[in-house]
Amino acid sequence: MRTARRLGIPTVAVYSDADAAALHVRSADEAVRIGPAPARLSYLSGASIVDAALRAGAQAIHPGYGFLSESAEFAHLCEENGIAFIGPPASAIRDMGDKSASKKIMGSAGVPLVPGYHGDEQDVDFMRSEAEKIGYPILIKPTHGGGGKGMRIVQSANEFVDSFLGAQREAAASFGIFGDKYGNVLHLNERDCSVQRRHQKIIEEAPAPNVTSDFRTHLGQAAVSAAKAVNYHNAGTVEFIVDTASGQFYFMEMNTRLQVEHPVTEMIVGQDLVEWQICVANGEPLPIDQSEVPLLGHAFEARIYAENVPKGFLPATGVLHHYRPVPGTSSVRVDNGVEEGDAVSMHYDPMIAKLVAWGESRSAALVKLKDSLSKFQVAGLPTNINFLRKLANHWAFEDGNVDTHFIEHFKDDLFDDSCHEKEAYEEAIYGAALVSACICNKEHSNFREGFPGGNGLNSIWYANPPFRVNHCAKHVFEFQWDDDYDSKPLVLSLTYQADGQYDIEVEGEGNSLGFHVKVTYLVNHDFRVEVDGVSIQVSLATYEKDLDKHIHIWHGSKHHHFRQKLGQPLFDDDDSQHKPSFEMASHPHGTVVAPMAGLVVKVLAKDGMRVEEGPPILVLEAMKMEHVVKAPSAGHVHGLAVTAGQQVPDSSVLFSIK
Repeated sequence: MRTARRLGIPTVAVYSDADAAALHVRSADEAVRIGPAPARLSYLSGASIVDAALRAGAQAIHPGYGFLSESAEFAHLCEENGIAFIGPPASAIRDMGDKSASKKIMGSAGVPLVPGYHGDEQDVDFMRSEAEKIGYPILIKPTHGGGGKGMRIVQSANEFVDSFLGAQREAAASFGIFGDKYGNVLHLNERDCSVQRRHQKIIEEAPAPNVTSDFRTHLGQAAVSAAKAVNYHNAGTVEFIVDTASGQFYFMEMNTRLQVEHPVTEMIVGQDLVEWQICVANGEPLPIDQSEVPLLGHAFEARIYAENVPKGFLPATGVLHHYRPVPGTSSVRVDNGVEEGDAVSMHYDPMIAKLVAWGESRSAALVKLKDSLSKFQVAGLPTNINFLRKLANHWAFEDGNVDTHFIEHFKDDLFDDSCHEKEAYEEAIYGAALVSACICNKEHSNFREGFPGGNGLNSIWYANPPFRVNHCAKHVFEFQWDDDYDSKPLVLSLTYQADGQYDIEVEGEGNSLGFHVKVTYLVNHDFRVEVDGVSIQVSLATYEKDLDKHIHIWHGSKHHHFRQKLGQPLFDDDDSQHKPSFEMASHPHGTVVAPMAGLVVKVLAKDGMRVEEGPPILVLEAMKMEHVVKAPSAGHVHGLAVTAGQQVPDSSVLFSIK
């Protein structure tokens, strides 16, 4: 929409009931409802979208990078109704969208292929025999799957049937080159997309690290040959698997659309690829030829997702109570899909933003990426920001030694924080001290209006001001500190001195750890805090959720999350005996809860059935991804009352094994 606005082209957004107030709706000149929340009844309904375009008098449709962007039927439907489809011809989408057919076309064009089975026979016994010929481990991918969705790694023959049927379910249930209409095709250099979870990219970069100019030329020529083999025009991406040991590369698939990660290419070639798409769809030739494609510096893109990293990157839902992305500059770009106050639902992809950083070299771009991630503020639901920071700061990533097994290979570094537990705890204590001082400063300064949007610190924290004339204003703060993998209580006592200065002691630490803090309130969520002569800027965000007050603090490159029970007073040392108030929620042994909010798509067991440890009991789906819920131990299934088609909230009890 930014490109269309710059070109003076009015835009019409389409939306489902779940997205009536979404950012893309608010950004468009006009918006048309196309159906209820489920994607198959709205965003995947080509007829509804074309009808909306006709009603609005639109001349062209840009399909974005969702599933319809790779639908030959949708492209043909646009053509039948006299609407320009801003993408490749339907024939090219059809040829390249079928992963099996595309392999045959690429083989005929001389593009190297990965060994495997790509035929039409889909009988499970036949496919299992083909898998045995290839040898385990193998990768099963739906022929019409996109973006890694539906991919399954099968380590042994015992896993084959369940994985094969699972891939079939996802394919059935939902599911950079550029050319013009005059036969001109060029490549825009390569991107590396090796760092993935669940076979989906989370950090991309361009150009790829450790790629020579000669190898880049060979890859580019193969990509152009692939596009020409299907008479391709508009934007697309040819994906290869590269054997880093031998230097050999193999065709994997062609995505017949603009990729999610296209901004990194835009940064290194200095072009607006969406503008190119619009111009090519309008019958214009490409503005440059291959010899004029530059290679300008280096760029990274980090995909920021609402997801629960400790739960295996499962998608998360909730409200963005606080959302402050890093400011954009000439070298830092943020493509936002949300704004503060928006809700992330279970119906669609959980990506909330793309953070792009550019530099004259890979190391310079990486420095900007790290800095931008540390300043990206999100509160209200789990995100992968902290995990992205760990990735960007890992020594192997810094060296450019990345492959598709990167996360698995370095999982101990990326997921195990036990070696830094003491350091993290001390940092959390420091963060809690800053929080308590800032909150008291806000109250004592009589800024009674609170924060914009109703998130007032005083309204949340103080029913009665704690400061009294001729009285020692010493108070106790009780927090629960939550990191990604654990939760610990923190208790601090704070004594107000004067002029925004506070003495803070840590309870239970033998009073050996203390701070003298001076606080100056700035504006909105921001404070200037001085500790031991060092001055830093601090940002706070607070909101209420699940009977808790949630407090987030960002200071320097650190972010901490604390909770306090709603209605819990600030205890005056003269009046009250401090008692811990947090009790961790628990369920009886053997209870299985929903790992995410989602739709039950299949129930594979019955209540009362005897099961062994490990077999699947039911299958959940959220945001176009399936999650198999298995029996945690041997025993009898009890309380299994959910049915296929039922929506279940996150952490709701599904069944128990007794």
